[in-house]
Parts: sequence; structure tokens; C-alpha cells
Amino acid sequence: METDSVLHQQLPSYRGLQPQAAQAIQHGQNHLTHHSLTPQPGLDLTGLDDNDPVFHQDLRMQDPNSHAFPPPNPFDRGHQHRPLHIQNNGSPHTPQQQNGGQFGMLTTNPIQHDSIGRLQQEDDIFGAPEGADQKSNGHQSGKIVVDPPNLDEWRQRLFNVDEMITLSEEEYETYFPHVDNVYSHRSTQKYKRKPFVSHYWDCRLKGRPPGTPKSDDPNKKKRKRTARERDLCDVKIKITEYFPGAMLRAGFEPDGGPNQGNNFFAPGQPGGQPMQQQNQFGMSLVNPVLPPNHPGADGRRYYTIQRVNGNGGNGKGDGVPGPHKHPLSESDRVKKNSVQRWLLKQDKEAKKTQMADSNDKQKTYHKKASGNALMTVRKHAKEHELKLFGSCFCPFVQRVWIAMEAKGLNYQYIEVDPYKKPQSLLDVNPRGLVPGIRHGDWGCGESTVLMEYLEEIGMGNPILPQGNPQMRATCRLWSDHINRNIVPAFYQLLQAQDFAKQAEHTKKLQEQISKIVDVCDPHGPFFLGLQLSYVDIQFAPWMIRLSRVMKHYRGWQDPAPGSRWGRWMDAIESNEHVKNTTSLDELYIDSYERYAQNRPNTSELADAVNGGYGLP
Repeated sequence: METDSVLHQQLPSYRGLQPQAAQAIQHGQNHLTHHSLTPQPGLDLTGLDDNDPVFHQDLRMQDPNSHAFPPPNPFDRGHQHRPLHIQNNGSPHTPQQQNGGQFGMLTTNPIQHDSIGRLQQEDDIFGAPEGADQKSNGHQSGKIVVDPPNLDEWRQRLFNVDEMITLSEEEYETYFPHVDNVYSHRSTQKYKRKPFVSHYWDCRLKGRPPGTPKSDDPNKKKRKRTARERDLCDVKIKITEYFPGAMLRAGFEPDGGPNQGNNFFAPGQPGGQPMQQQNQFGMSLVNPVLPPNHPGADGRRYYTIQRVNGNGGNGKGDGVPGPHKHPLSESDRVKKNSVQRWLLKQDKEAKKTQMADSNDKQKTYHKKASGNALMTVRKHAKEHELKLFGSCFCPFVQRVWIAMEAKGLNYQYIEVDPYKKPQSLLDVNPRGLVPGIRHGDWGCGESTVLMEYLEEIGMGNPILPQGNPQMRATCRLWSDHINRNIVPAFYQLLQAQDFAKQAEHTKKLQEQISKIVDVCDPHGPFFLGLQLSYVDIQFAPWMIRLSRVMKHYRGWQDPAPGSRWGRWMDAIESNEHVKNTTSLDELYIDSYERYAQNRPNTSELADAVNGGYGLP
């Protein structure tokens, strides 16, 4: 401090230097003795300090065209001049090297007029990381977080932008890709001496004129594109990207100045409008006092987002309406965001890989009907109070489905994945199993129970004998035989891996089928005679799987032509209601591979068969 006081007192003496001496100092000449200095009364040069910023600033004031000491760049840490060598010729006016001048300040070190930059380089007093990347990461985030916390709230906030939003780099890269479908990037503004860049975006519904003219080349593949109406929204936003260490630099002001509408710089708040601090030489240092929770407080990259139209606090206030003229759902309808597009791409790549390795990979159950069944699904896709929740590969679903077709009912078919147990299915059947029926406000599961319900409501064609209680009871009895004996034997044979066990279960299944065939109407071709009825529908799904699945995996033999069993099989295969609910053979072969290989966690039914207890 004592040195500074003396220097300021001697400043008028420095101004009295001969012009040639001042010129020598300004241009950094190697030797002061190249120009003779005329002694002047009362002039003392022993306190001259080459590193004194006040002295050099005074020289610049005398010569505005001087270029020896350009304005310091606060972002250039290593900015230096070449050394100024001072030759000792014995003159009393020549600064002496051995004692560093009267105050021990003169040395032969290079002149470093950028003292703040030098301190940053030597001591890293502002905490900026060494080798910090002072470049923009670009207007697009390269990070994908599929389901971050509070996603809906963040999306709505970034859609509205009612006030300036300050985000850490992690927050920006996490949440902005979920709303980049709302905005379309227009331009990026870079600054030479500011540690940030500004990215400008328009609402995508603003639209833009077509860029490339349409091609007249008949061989060029035409893209299916629908031109949207333009100027449907006027919202514009600015995203300012601050480089690492930006807010820790001397003299830094955020984009828009310290009075911008950023809550971290609001006057009267912690980290509010910075005070003008004066250093000992009268130089102004403008640096905000940052709150500890500010993302730039420790020198990290961060972002601010503000609307620049129709918002007097953050934007231009240019009279253009500020908020969006549409809801967020409309932006989602127009275009998918980056995360959604990434997920679709992943699914597409997974399907390609699956197709390429189809011969080596295990097959799984199908999630969409095919063949005649697909046509029936489309026919019954419209909304209806009577809804059937089913899965195309499931035989328990098919028996209820055949009953609804045979009765000629109007209904809505809804394909669900029972292994994922969607809420719509759980609302009908809390166990999450198919089939399930919702009729108005009522819902229920279990295939046999549902067939009984469809018969009891008195709608459509009856499937149980009318006016004959004994025959109705007989039908229920043999339906129970199918559920208790034939169906378990079917899965025991299909899941058996040992050849001896397969032979044992083949014989058992044949015996159980023979029992019901023996009590069929002798003329047939169906169980009760000429018409498809309750018992036929109960057994039909496994009859068609015998010829498709069991024949493929266990070598099941077709019935002898003309036999009672053969005529029953033919009648089932030819029935229109059965055919309307049956998919292509490939669907059943693929879907039942899991059972044929007895893979773990195939289904609750498979677990029950392996455990030797009743079917679920």
C-alpha cells in the first residue's frame, strides 16, 4: 500500500518524461539507453515500475494510437509481451536490476499488464478448471434420459417459459430433449469477448418457407410430406449457454446485464445485482456474488432460457402475443421429441437385429393376430359397451371369442399383452389374466364363467340345449372333463423334455380324448350333432392346436380318415366361427415354442403344470 501511494504521488513526474523515453517504454524497446535522457530538476526515476498499470494507462492516455499495451482480454490467461531488457550504463537515471528499483519492484521479467489473467494462470483464484472448454456444445443435447423425475412438470415449464429459467448443464441435457419438438432452431449468435453464446428458437408451428424446390426428376423417390399451415404461433425463445468458469471471471456480466430478469440476479435477492467494487487502483470489478445453489457458482457450464417476444420482463415487449397459441399436446402431435425418436430408432434397430438373427434367437409369443383372426379384430375394433380383452395366441381367449361369434353378438375386441398386465386389464380381472369381459360397468375373467355369462344374458343364438336340463348338465359335465383332464394333459406333453415322459403323456392325452369322443353323438359331426355347441367351443382351441403346435413339436398324429374323431376334427376346422378367430399357423408355432422348450417363467399355467397342481 505504501508503494502504491508513492507511485501515485510521482505520477505527475512520469508525465514529464521526454517523448523519446515514453515512446521507448510504449514500444517495448530492448534498451532505454538507445535514447539519451536529459536530466530534469526534481525527476526521480528510481521508483519506476514496468508493471505499474497506472503508469501504462497514463501513457495510453497521452498517445491514443499506441498499440504497445492493447486492452487486456479477460479470457486470455497467457497474454504477455516480450521481455523489456534494461541496460545498466551507470547513469543515475537508469533503473538498477540488482535491487529491483527503489521499491524492489523492477525486474527483468516480462511486462504482464494483464494482472487478473496472470493471477488466474498462477493461482487459479477464480476456480475455473484447467483447460476448460470455452466452446459451445451446440444447440442440441447429445444426452438421452428416457424417464427423468417430474418430467411432465418440466415439460410444461419449458413449454410456457413464463420467466427466465436457469438450468445446470445436467438439467438442460436431461429435460430439453423432451421439448425440442416444440421449438425449431433458427440461429446461433457468438461473441468475441463474452463467455457465452445465444441460441434462438421459434415455435415449430411458426413454420418456415420451403427451402429446396420440388424436383421434376421422375426417377426420384417422392417423400410423403404434408405441408403445415404457417404462422400458427409467434413464440420465440433464447437459450444462452454459459461456458465453464464464465461467472467466476473478473468483470463478468450475464447476458442482458446485471438487471436481467434472472431470479439469481434479481436486485435485493441473494446473488442479486452486483455491487461495483473498486480495487486499490480505482479499477472496477463487476462480479455478482453467487448463491451457492446457482449452477455457475462453482464454474460449471449452465444455461438460461427466456422468451423473447410478448414478455416485458424477459423479452422485447414488441407487442407480439407472448404465450403459445396452442397447448403442448398440439406440439406433440406435430412432431416427436428427440427422446421419442431415439426410442423408436432403438425399437427399429432391435427389430432389424431380431430379423437378422431369427434363426438363432428364441421365438416368443405374438402380440397381434394374423390371417382370418386379424380381419375379425379389425371388424370389431369400434367402441362398444361389450368388450373382450384378449390375446391372439391364448386358447382360453379363443373359446370365449368363438362363443361371441357363434352367438352373433356385437362387441369390441381389445388386444392386450397379459405379461405386461395393463391397467385396463387389471380393472376387469385383478389377476391380470385373459380373457376378460367388460359389459358396461361390470367386468369379469375366467373363460368358462364368461361363456356361462354370455348364455345367461339371453343375447344372440344359444349355445346350450334349450328346454332340456339333463342335456345342459351333460354338456357342463364334459366341459369339466376338458378342463380337468384334456387341457392339463396337453401341456404336460408339450412341456415334457424327456422322450419317455413325452411318450407317457402322449398316451395319457389320447386316452382322455377317447373318453369324450366315445360319448359324442354317433352321427355328428359335432358333439351334440349337426350344430356347433357349448362342448365343441370349449374344446375347439386345443383341437386346432393339436394339428399345428403338437404335430410340429411332438409329432402328434392326425386322426384316421372317416373316424368319429376325424370327422369331429374336420368339422371344427371347417366351422366359420372357429376359422374367424384362428390366426396363421406360424403364430401358434412361434408362441408355443416357450412351452415346447419349457423355458422358465413361461406362464402361470406352465408353472402349474411343472409343479403338478391345478391350472390357474
